[in-house]
Amino acid sequence: MRTNWNENQAMIRGMVAGAPEFSHRNHGVCYYIFPICVARLSGAEDRLNVVCSDHLLAICPVQRCMGVEVEGEVRSFNNRSGKGNRLVITLFARTLTPYQGKAANQLILTGILCKPPILRCTPLGREICDMILAVNRRYGRADYLPCIAWGSQAKACGTLRIGDAVRVEGRLQSRSYRKVVNGVSEERTAFEISIIKLEQMQS
Repeated sequence: MRTNWNENQAMIRGMVAGAPEFSHRNHGVCYYIFPICVARLSGAEDRLNVVCSDHLLAICPVQRCMGVEVEGEVRSFNNRSGKGNRLVITLFARTLTPYQGKAANQLILTGILCKPPILRCTPLGREICDMILAVNRRYGRADYLPCIAWGSQAKACGTLRIGDAVRVEGRLQSRSYRKVVNGVSEERTAFEISIIKLEQMQS
């Protein structure tokens, strides 16, 4: 499944974990956000946020503990409210349908490395690499998406430079952590793309 530089495709199957809440209005369309839980093979769960239009919700009303399949794009925006994460990652739904069956979490991105990759080792000696991928939208904007790779994929990511074009296959995952704000410890959730396969492309 190869398209072009604007490739941003995601397909998630999981369980709705909360009722949709109003998010924002854009060009006369109301958008809502709701959480979806997707089981990993390890037994852990990723809790992801889905943004969808009122039109999609009218076709497929969702409720807690309902299984759904969402196809769409991974989106990012800067949170300037001063509360929570600065970079907010969501799944923007293009289609929304009921689904009962095995959970799934698949995505494909093509974009440009916009910051130097950070290659390091865990306390147990396993290599890990963090990087930020800029993925263009159709109308000129871009989404800046944090990616993480392990082992041999981490080594490959660590050799990349700013401006390199890559195509990645992976999954959108959530990770809980604690941050001290004004002397108070807060639990927060980070979202990132876990890289399964990486291919460097010719620019």
